[in-house]
Amino acid sequence: MDPAAPIGVVGTGYVGLVSAVCFAHLGHHMVCMDVDAAKIERLQKGDVPIYEPGLDKLIDDNASRLTFTTSYDELLDACRILFIAVDTPPSPSGDADLSRVQHATREIAARGGARLLVMKSTVPVGTGEKVVADLEALGATGIAYASNPEFLREGAAIQDFLEPDRIVIGASRKEDGDQVEALYRGIDTDIVRTTVPTAEMVKYASNAFLATKISFINEIANVCEQVGADVRTVAHGMGLDHRIGPHFLQAGIGYGGSCFPKDVQALKQLAGNSGYHFQLLNAVIEVNALQKRRVLGKLTGRLGKLRGKTVALLGLTFKPHTDDLREAASIVLAGRLIHEGATVRAYDPMLDAGAHPLFPGVVITDEPLQALENADAAVLVTEWPEFARLDWAAAAAVMRRPLLVDGRNFIDPAVAAAAGLEYEGIGLGDPGSALAGA
Repeated sequence: MDPAAPIGVVGTGYVGLVSAVCFAHLGHHMVCMDVDAAKIERLQKGDVPIYEPGLDKLIDDNASRLTFTTSYDELLDACRILFIAVDTPPSPSGDADLSRVQHATREIAARGGARLLVMKSTVPVGTGEKVVADLEALGATGIAYASNPEFLREGAAIQDFLEPDRIVIGASRKEDGDQVEALYRGIDTDIVRTTVPTAEMVKYASNAFLATKISFINEIANVCEQVGADVRTVAHGMGLDHRIGPHFLQAGIGYGGSCFPKDVQALKQLAGNSGYHFQLLNAVIEVNALQKRRVLGKLTGRLGKLRGKTVALLGLTFKPHTDDLREAASIVLAGRLIHEGATVRAYDPMLDAGAHPLFPGVVITDEPLQALENADAAVLVTEWPEFARLDWAAAAAVMRRPLLVDGRNFIDPAVAAAAGLEYEGIGLGDPGSALAGA
């Protein structure tokens, strides 16, 4: 295949769009295809449909190497190497829904030709074998297959692509893996070359382990509250051990987003379908669900019954520096508060004021102080930097009761106390013992 030929990407979500733009930054000509005509029209106009820091500028800088289309014919006329980067959401059974992958595969197979299909989407172990079998059944014997899982964090996706910890490539033929590796020329990192099933498992195992660290430190936080310890100092002391490391040891209200919940559930389901009961992942999932209920428990412990109370949610996205609401803790919290009879107002810098379909009954405000006005409590859900700069004394002054439940241990308890707030964090059994700045 011509190394100078354009590279195709099917799917222009977070993974597909960021990958395409970063490959263009490396010098490749990219053809980005999506069945969502409205999204492609926006991209053709230079309007980026997702929020990712730095992405709009990178698109502008590499516009001459980026083509956006809704046509499989246009994509396949130009490209011989094709990345599949479509969504694989959870199905009702808990398995990954591969319908979009299958649709893309059929469309590509129908047009024939010698091609290399590279899977970027997160797919269960064994998907590669099924795709190859489907291609053969469709008579597309000239299409080779490789796995190249993504490890992009929303909010830092460009850095993660251009400065990755590793690049994993799974292929049954060396020449296919070589072609994928060549696309990353210019990036200095470890290259892991392996089989397709192993590459698929690396992705799932990585996300499951990170989710396990989060649930573990949340369990430790819950014990800290019972025994008078401070989880921030515990996590700091743990993280200094190089075998453990400091990352993903921030206690809070649990993980969310488009990856961890579905990937942990999918790996658990994969194990079950294979006849293995993955007990650890059952606990990880259960702890994550219960952690949100503990926030409700903290509110009722301070306020009593929540009916008739007003609660402000600060932050709605599943993490800062993204506009992604998938599996966000705020959705569960808002729903439970409404169910308990509370009035809920919210603020998030990424969401417009008014109503939002994911938050029925919740009024979203233009400013944080509007959400806090006459509130009986506030819950800090997403650690947006602007909340660290918020005038918390002014916040306390406009609240009916200046109670802050800090679901991310983001605000210094001393700062909160000086502002006149009642403060409760996660796992802060003895806040006075915390290291300065921990």
